[in-house]
Amino acid sequence: MAQVLEFKLPDLGEGLTEAEIVRWLVQVGDVVAVDQPVVEVETAKAMVEVPCPYGGVVTARFGEEGTELPVGAPLLTVAVGEREPEPEGSGNVLVGYGTQAPAARRRRVRAGTGAADGHSVRRAADGNGQAAPTGAPAAGQAARRGTARADAHAHARVAAPAVAQAPASASAPTAAPAEGPVPVISPLVRKLARDNGVDLRRLAGSGPDGLILRADVENALRAEAAPARTAEEPVVRPAAAPAPQGGGTRIPLKGVRGAVADKLSRSRREIPDATCWVDADATELMRARAAMNAAGGPKISLLALLARICTAGLARFPELNSFVDTEAREVVRLDQVHLGFAAQTERGLVVPVVRDAHARDAESLTAEFTRLTEAARTGTLTPGELTGGTFTLNNYGVFGVDGSTPIINHPEAAMLGVGRIVPKPWVHEGELAVRQVVQLSLTFDHRVCDGGTAGGFLRYVADCVEQPAVLLRTL
Repeated sequence: MAQVLEFKLPDLGEGLTEAEIVRWLVQVGDVVAVDQPVVEVETAKAMVEVPCPYGGVVTARFGEEGTELPVGAPLLTVAVGEREPEPEGSGNVLVGYGTQAPAARRRRVRAGTGAADGHSVRRAADGNGQAAPTGAPAAGQAARRGTARADAHAHARVAAPAVAQAPASASAPTAAPAEGPVPVISPLVRKLARDNGVDLRRLAGSGPDGLILRADVENALRAEAAPARTAEEPVVRPAAAPAPQGGGTRIPLKGVRGAVADKLSRSRREIPDATCWVDADATELMRARAAMNAAGGPKISLLALLARICTAGLARFPELNSFVDTEAREVVRLDQVHLGFAAQTERGLVVPVVRDAHARDAESLTAEFTRLTEAARTGTLTPGELTGGTFTLNNYGVFGVDGSTPIINHPEAAMLGVGRIVPKPWVHEGELAVRQVVQLSLTFDHRVCDGGTAGGFLRYVADCVEQPAVLLRTL
C-alpha cells in the first residue's frame, strides 16, 4: 500500500527563518520525481525553486501563493509506494530533511511488490478536493528507483533535525565524503557552488557534523586567504513604539525589504563612515562614449565607463577595496574587484555583483551590467550574483538627483555615488561655457584609510571623467 510522506520547508540558508510562496510548480494529483522542483519561494536573500526529496503523487499542498511559511512548516504531502530502500539518495542533503540512505548492504526490491510492477497510480478525490493514491507509481525501472529513494528520505528526515541542532562531536567529519551525497545546508548554497564551479566534495564544512554552509562556499571563491567570517551577532531590537493617534498602515519588513533594512542598519552601526564629493566636467567623457559607439560594434554604456574608471582607481588606491575583520582587528585588502551596482526593482533595491570587474573591458562590463540588470528586474538573480562584492558603484543620477551620502554596503569599505549629468555654467579654458557637469561622492570606511587616500581616489576618478585620456595611462 502507498505511504504518505510530509515534506516540510527546509532551512534555505543561515539566518533565514521563513519564506514566502511565490508560485506552486505542481498541482494536487501530479506525479513528481525525486529532486523535482515543486514550489518557488522568496526569502530575504533571493528567489529559489525548492526540490522535493520524495518521488510519488502529490496529495496535498499547504499555503496559497503569497503565504509566508516558517522553516519546518509543511509544504506538501506525497504518496509513495511501499518497498525496501536502496542505498542511494537524491543528493540534496539539506537541513530539515535528508536523502542519504544508510550505508547497509544492498538489497534487491522484491518482485511482485507495488514498487516493482508497472501499474499506474489511480487517484480518488476526497471531500477537500485533494487526491488520495490508490495504487503505486508507474514508469518501470525509473519508478522503482524513485520510490526506493523515498523510503531512504523517510528514514533520513527523522534524523536530520537532530543532526542540524546537535553540536559537532570530536568524531564528526570535517570534509564531505569522497562518495555519496554531500551535506549542504540549503539549495541556495548548492546552486551558488554549481554556478561558480565549486566542487562541494572538496570543501570542509564548518557546520555541525561537517555541514557545508554558504560561508564555506564564499570563502572558497575568494582567491585570497581571508580569515573565516564569524557569525553575525544578534540584533537588539528596540521596544515597539506606541501607535500614533489616528492609526496608520503597518508594512512588514520582510523579504528583500527586510534584508536591506538589516544590512543598512548593520552598516550604520558598525562602520564609521565619512563622505567627500566633487563636481566634475563630464563633457569629454560623454564625447568619448559617443565616438566609441559611432565606431561600430556593441554599444558602450556610461555605467561601464564609470566602472572602468573605478577599477583603475582601486588599482591605485587598494585601501578602498577591502573589508575590516573585526574579530582579528585586521584590514583585509582584496586582490580582485567584484563590483556591485545598485539596481532599483519592483521588489526593492538589490545590488548585483560583476565578478572580476578589474579584468573586464568596457564592452564586457556593458554586457554584464545588461545581463544582471535584466535578471534583477525579473527576480532571477542567484545568491552568487548578489553576494561577494568588494566595492559598489551607485548611479543615483537616474532618479534625477545631483548628490547623496550613500550608506556603505556592509562589509565593503567604500561606495562611489554618481549624480545626474546636466548642462551647467562652467569655467572652461578661462571662459564661461555650458558644460555637462556631474557630482561624484565617495563614502568610505574611515578605519581602512584617512581622508587623503579617499580624496586621492575621488580626484583620480574626477580627472578621468574630465579627461578620459588620463585613463589610458593605466590601461
